[in-house]
Order: sequence, then structure tokens, then C-alpha cells
Amino acid sequence: MQILDASRPFAAFLERVEIEESSRRGLLTLRPDSGVAETIRTEQDTTLSGRAMIERARELEGRWVLVYRYNQPKSGGKFENVRMVARLLDLGEGTLANQVARQVLIGDAGGDEQRAAAAWKEAGLPLSGSIPVADLEPVRRTLRGEQL
Repeated sequence: MQILDASRPFAAFLERVEIEESSRRGLLTLRPDSGVAETIRTEQDTTLSGRAMIERARELEGRWVLVYRYNQPKSGGKFENVRMVARLLDLGEGTLANQVARQVLIGDAGGDEQRAAAAWKEAGLPLSGSIPVADLEPVRRTLRGEQL
């Protein structure tokens, strides 16, 4: 409870969940309204709490979440911290700001802005305004090479 009380919650689009090979921690790629992706970590997948958080995060991929985060001192680092997730709350699919949606597609295209822009145009997504997550998901799957 102390961690939650001291945490700094923020809303973000949960873009991707991966496992860091070296530490076995979950790595959550989040995209808040600013459009700038950030990574936050879970406990190791070898712990009950770490495994549970990774499973929860995977359930919430592609959704808006309220992220409760805290800073954990980095082992061996002087005055360095690692951003850790304490809790995730589902805020739903909803919509993304246009700039956030564009940044999400660039991430799915491996950083290739031209490929992301071409996919955007081909999908007929609007040049301004909010983008429903449901409209963005088929484009994301295509860019990632997944079957529709």
C-alpha cells in the first residue's frame, strides 16, 4: 500500500509487453498523450508478483491504462532509478490523439516513418482529430506482419 500511496499515476496507451532477457523483467512500452514512448518495468517473471503483472499487462495491450509507477533505485548505480509499475487499471479502448496514433504506427513499423505514413494513407485514416483504437488496430497488425 505504501508503494501505491507514493506512486505517480498517469494515463497511457499500452503499446507492447516484452521480457528483458538479461533481467527477466517485463518491459511495458507506454505512450502517454505526449506521443513520446516510454518504457516501464515489472518485477522479474520468476516471482509471483512479476509474473502476475506481466500477464495483466499482456491482457491490456492495445488499451488505455492508468499506470501507477514508482522509482526503484538501480542496483550499483549512484542516484539512478528505474521506473517500475505498481498497478495497471484498464481505461478502455477509446481513441488516440492523432499525433499519438502516428507515433504508435511508427513504432510498429520499426521506426520507419515513410512506411508508417504509407500505411496511414492506405488505411484512409484522417489527417487530424482523434483516431479510434479499433480503426488503428488493423493497420498496426499489418505493419507488424500479423495475420488479419
